[in-house]
Amino acid sequence: MRKLQSQGVHHITLMGADRQTSIDFWEGVLGMPFVFEQPNLDNPDESHLYFDPGDGRLITIFTNESRAAERMRGTTPTGGVHHIAFSVSRVTFLQAVERLDERRIVHSGVKDRGFMDSIYFKDPLGLLIELASYRFEPPHGLTHADVLMEAHKLRVAADDYNIAEKHLSDAIENLVTRNRPSLSKDRSPRDPYRRG
Repeated sequence: MRKLQSQGVHHITLMGADRQTSIDFWEGVLGMPFVFEQPNLDNPDESHLYFDPGDGRLITIFTNESRAAERMRGTTPTGGVHHIAFSVSRVTFLQAVERLDERRIVHSGVKDRGFMDSIYFKDPLGLLIELASYRFEPPHGLTHADVLMEAHKLRVAADDYNIAEKHLSDAIENLVTRNRPSLSKDRSPRDPYRRG
């Protein structure tokens, strides 16, 4: 038995209402360029809109002009999508509350997640959207997931409740020590200010 090894998210497709509501939200609020459109090849009554969320991958929306933009979502059923999170730069994140308030979009305010900060709000159809900003950058050649896995190990070893900034900082130091060679035989912390 062998795995079907994934190498990243190719795209996410959502059921939308009318075309303009999708364009107004995904491009007009979240700044995702509307890159192309074609018919839904499985349903000729629908159009298929493609948006670039910023990493070259795609968010796609099936639209139909007969569907109204109503906030239809209630509770999330088991197996349903709870929310979709999008990465934003720190400077954009710091402007998010003000920019959502300008549009009168109800939001959660800033939520401290230990390793990142988040803001939640709903799209015009009631889907919960998260804007997420990491508090760290991974070392060159490594990923956010690499740092988070190492931070998780440190958190568990310390019996701490959640990942905090100290775990992230120590995780980055550990990863650099393991993944970057040095000519020094002793790479332990030192105090160069105590020398005479």
